[in-house]
Amino acid sequence: MNILDKIVANKRIEVQRHKEAYTVDMLLGSEQMMRSTVSLSRALSESSSGIIAEFKRRSPSKGWIHRDADVERVVLDYQRGGASASSILTDYTYFGGTVADLCKVRKSIDIPLLRKEFVIDEYQIYQAKAIGADAVLLIAAVLDRKTCRRFTDLAHSLGMEVLLELHEEKELDYLDTGADMIGVNNRDLTTFETRVEHSFDMVRYLPSDKICISESGISSPDTVRALRRVGFRGFLMGENFMKEVRPGAALSQFVKQLNGGEDVG
Repeated sequence: MNILDKIVANKRIEVQRHKEAYTVDMLLGSEQMMRSTVSLSRALSESSSGIIAEFKRRSPSKGWIHRDADVERVVLDYQRGGASASSILTDYTYFGGTVADLCKVRKSIDIPLLRKEFVIDEYQIYQAKAIGADAVLLIAAVLDRKTCRRFTDLAHSLGMEVLLELHEEKELDYLDTGADMIGVNNRDLTTFETRVEHSFDMVRYLPSDKICISESGISSPDTVRALRRVGFRGFLMGENFMKEVRPGAALSQFVKQLNGGEDVG
């Protein structure tokens, strides 16, 4: 089994446990179900940075990145530092995140929150809304097109937006599933090897009427500028900030250099 297969297999067990502990009916009774969401696509289109600053404590390839990171402090600093939105990993086994992380952040954060998760069951869509997410990630590599369309429709019915993640050209037929934003993952989820040039290779195939997001492997303001020039409007960055003692300060400095025209070097 490759890394993605292992993550999905573990996720099936995890989701079943969540279902047994907290039913869909219980999720539907959550206070967050009545909350008006904040548009991630609009935030990116109107932002000067376009950065979706990610919170994750670990990764399958690097192990622990920032084991003791306080999600509320980090994401609040992201907001203050100029992030357009924040992505919250809710997978514990491979990324060190929890559903509780997003719940905590929602109480004090105004920018849009993306639930970063390996969604394989509609239960996770209901759960995303119940814990305060504004948008959900759907990964073409783990869903068939029919299921992706169904999950997209469900997310929309709950008031959330969908970021569809692609990695390979063979996944381009997923573009008709109704997602609000299209992401290109520069990381191969089967090996977790990263190549930022992948976004430049894929952009020619992406629709010009959608917000397009480059995900993973971005560490330089110059790279963001180059991606902007070819049509990307969002930039999902996590490890570049989370590896620092103060992730929010690292984000703030990056945004200043990005808007000021200076590279980090």
